Amino acid sequence: MRLLVRDRILGIGDDYWIDDEHGTHVFLVDGKALRLRDTFELKDTQGHVLIDIRQKMFALREAMVIERDGDPLATVRRKRLSLLRNHYRVSLVDGTELDVSGKILDREFAIEYDGELLAQISRRWLRVRETYGVDIVRDDADPALLIAVTVCVIHMADKERGPDD
Repeated sequence: MRLLVRDRILGIGDDYWIDDEHGTHVFLVDGKALRLRDTFELKDTQGHVLIDIRQKMFALREAMVIERDGDPLATVRRKRLSLLRNHYRVSLVDGTELDVSGKILDREFAIEYDGELLAQISRRWLRVRETYGVDIVRDDADPALLIAVTVCVIHMADKERGPDD
């Protein structure tokens, strides 16, 4: 499954569609402005909230929490003691972990589980400016979760870079 994401230009509060390779809307990322913490909702085409993404409050290290139907699903953090600045760990509530690494600011990274590729995020095979692709390679993967993880790590990397970079 290949999804196309138009890169956010203006930051929190922006809404943007995620389309399939045929240009059909699949998901809407709804950025919630004027909140105490960074918040996004991932919605289907009918406007139903599939996943909530929130900045974790009062954390020692910046983290974002992914919830489904009000229940925690995963926590995303930048990996400690990583030589790579763009390396994130996704801790799922069932105890498993996903690994996210690559050039996140360049939109060239991978999401893996136990060394196996789940999704590849890239601009390389696209000609449309300000757009990147999310290529979900496993049929049994949860596309909404992988999109939520992608939104989290890009948001966290952009925020860490700061507005002046």
